[in-house]
Amino acid sequence: MNFQEFYQNEYEPFETYSLNLIKDRSGTVIEEAMKYSLEAGGKRLRPLLLLAVIKAFDKEIKVGYPVAAALEYIHTYSLIHDDLPAMDDDDMRRGKPTNHIQFSESTAILAGDALLTYAFEVITSSEIEPSKQIRLIRELAVTSGYEGMIGGQQADMDGENASLTIEELESIHARKTGELIRYAMFAGGVIADCESSERVLLENIAKKIGIAYQIRDDILDVVGDANELGKATGADSKLGKSTYPALLGLKKAKERLQTELDTAKKSVDQIKQLTPTFDARLLHSFIDTLSMDV
Repeated sequence: MNFQEFYQNEYEPFETYSLNLIKDRSGTVIEEAMKYSLEAGGKRLRPLLLLAVIKAFDKEIKVGYPVAAALEYIHTYSLIHDDLPAMDDDDMRRGKPTNHIQFSESTAILAGDALLTYAFEVITSSEIEPSKQIRLIRELAVTSGYEGMIGGQQADMDGENASLTIEELESIHARKTGELIRYAMFAGGVIADCESSERVLLENIAKKIGIAYQIRDDILDVVGDANELGKATGADSKLGKSTYPALLGLKKAKERLQTELDTAKKSVDQIKQLTPTFDARLLHSFIDTLSMDV
């Protein structure tokens, strides 16, 4: 099975599951606001990548649904807060008005907070053994916290209107973008009972995918279509952010993107060598979805 087939089969069941977990219990608008941003869609690449890792090791993927949902809640919360006037000040997200435009700035902040905190509760509701739950919760806290995503977001803001080196740019996005992708691979490996050598390779793949994902996003901000992307383009330039196309030029940025993807594929092949039953096609085809014509 390739990733496209897996994605088509699993997107809707996972989407339904992740939305149905949020029950109307507060007597306020907060659940509506939480669901609003989740229902805006998006590719769900992080949770589906997590589930694809489990599938590639021929394990039961539904065991991973709660952790995948938690990961998507964290990602969605970060987007809600990213869009706020104090941050990127965006009016559109995934083709819809951003949360603070649809509701209010205060409700958007609380909706993000609610998704963040609920993520950890959801993992404890899973059928995963308690020792693994603790491991997954701790890693998600580190991944999404000041050492990971939040630290990367702060560094990204600090880097506005500054001339960054490629190394500094990579450090920012390894945290801001790459950490949640790394968690997807890490969690998939933990749930699938991978050996330590396989988990190391999974995290190597995640690191390369994370860099590639950001390079691709930077390129699309320059050449992409706002209607297709569901958000405004040219935002990075307006905010004075250093990007891969700005530092390398568009052609070399595309070449660097492909280099990262090719390196990730080599690590996938190494897992296959260690575990012959591993379905390398799933991750190979996922990596191909990030490719662009050079």
